[in-house]
Amino acid sequence: MKNIISIFVLFILSNICVSQNSIIATSKPKLVVGIVVDQMRYDYLTRFENRYGEGGFKRMMNEGFNCKNNHLNYVPAYTAPGHASIFTGTTPKYHGIIANNWFDKASKRHIYCVRDNTYQSVGTKSNSGKVSPERLLTTTIGDQNKVHTQMRGKSIGISIKDRSAVLSAGHTANAAYWFQAKDEGNWITSSYYMEELPKWVKKFNKKKSVASYFKVWNTLYDIDTYTESGDDLNDFEGGFNGKETATFPYDLAALKEQNNGFDIITESAYGNNMTTDFAIAALDGEQLGQDNITDILSVSYSSTDKVGHNFGVNSKEVEDIYLRLDKDLERLFNALDAKVGKGNYTVFLTADHGAPNVPAFLKSVKIPGGLFDLNKMKDEMNHMLEQRYKYSNLILSSINNHIYLDHDKINQGNLDLQKLKNVIANELLKYKLIDKVYITSEVNQLEEQYGYFESFLNHGFHQKRSGDIVLVFTPGVIKDVVWNRTGTAHSTSFNYDSHVPLLFFGKGINHGSTITKTRIVDIVPTISALLDISFPNGAIGDPLQFVLKQD
Repeated sequence: MKNIISIFVLFILSNICVSQNSIIATSKPKLVVGIVVDQMRYDYLTRFENRYGEGGFKRMMNEGFNCKNNHLNYVPAYTAPGHASIFTGTTPKYHGIIANNWFDKASKRHIYCVRDNTYQSVGTKSNSGKVSPERLLTTTIGDQNKVHTQMRGKSIGISIKDRSAVLSAGHTANAAYWFQAKDEGNWITSSYYMEELPKWVKKFNKKKSVASYFKVWNTLYDIDTYTESGDDLNDFEGGFNGKETATFPYDLAALKEQNNGFDIITESAYGNNMTTDFAIAALDGEQLGQDNITDILSVSYSSTDKVGHNFGVNSKEVEDIYLRLDKDLERLFNALDAKVGKGNYTVFLTADHGAPNVPAFLKSVKIPGGLFDLNKMKDEMNHMLEQRYKYSNLILSSINNHIYLDHDKINQGNLDLQKLKNVIANELLKYKLIDKVYITSEVNQLEEQYGYFESFLNHGFHQKRSGDIVLVFTPGVIKDVVWNRTGTAHSTSFNYDSHVPLLFFGKGINHGSTITKTRIVDIVPTISALLDISFPNGAIGDPLQFVLKQD
């Protein structure tokens, strides 16, 4: 009798333990989706809010948490450091991705942040797949989750841009996928992740569904109702080759031959449609969120950046792409509801940077702004230095507002490096559109007590990869290159570049909002706390306790 009772008790206890373990296993979200909207200013949430539906941006705000005062805390405000900072919880000072491209001191050449010729392209005959996250020096949230789950949790990155997909997914990612445009129109990857595209990606490419987006891009609603942007016909926009004016509508099929084939899709609102379609296909293809081990998916919408660069932040085109993106988000959330289940996933949405108004537009409304020619400045400075020191081309590069000096020539001529830097700094300050100049030793000391914007320089400065001197433009100024004379650019610490949205919703997320200042580096510590895992190894951000539900 005692044996029967003992067996019965053990049966009951084992079932209790199983039940408890089941609760523990499912207490975390099955899937975390990190959405990055490339070049999204915070005010796009409020400018277009009255036209958004209930299922996209508004669903996140109504059901989740809105951090209204969220900022980057480093410079430059570019795509690569943005994605790296979001998913590592740290800044270029530590993760090393100081820009999209930078000057490599050892090889004395400019390099691309994810280019890696030790790997091969997968899914294309071009070299576009020769990339890896090798130059990213710290771990991502995806890396930490994979280590925590003994590599069982998946990490997938998706974007039109290779750098966005690769840097958000991390070192241990199962895959990163990006779009090979021009004459191919395929989603591709690198042999860093796999030797062959999976069947679901091949199927997506084989269908040539992307070609269906070669259609007319017109406004989603009557253009006369687009009152949150400027005139459709103006002097501040780029447009497409083959069309006389930068005005709606745009016949993408008719314009594709003069605009690099599939590139024109990525430079329209339909690039986001395509990205959403691929992300939804990935949910099934990669079986994301289908067990109790958390997976992480990053989806970066790049077409918003391409349209912003081309047409500027005050354009009808930007207004339209955000109204259409709102519908794409609704499609994605509906797919998550159906495939992963309501209450089983968590989403955050932010941006890698914002953007300023076009300098010509600013001048037209009497706001200071301008274009600065870095290449011309470099030539003028080299001429001055040659006259003074008898050495030509002492400045090797002025990329990203960083001045890189030729240390071989400086050593050869036994020149005083510190005095040389001071000479250059003093000359640079004579330029009207340059506001401040700092040499390396100063940048290393620029914490927030020396000035809010100055601290951005410190957080963006990597001792091995950054330059000898850093210059700062006055507000409203961007570098003068042909493609910046219309549309917009971005790179600075000013609010138009740094103030970006931060929305959370889904499992474990409170409902509410705050105007407390938050930082881009606080995102993955918050998600790490939600998942109860270690922070990425270089993370400097803090978990946002007010975002998370407390047990």
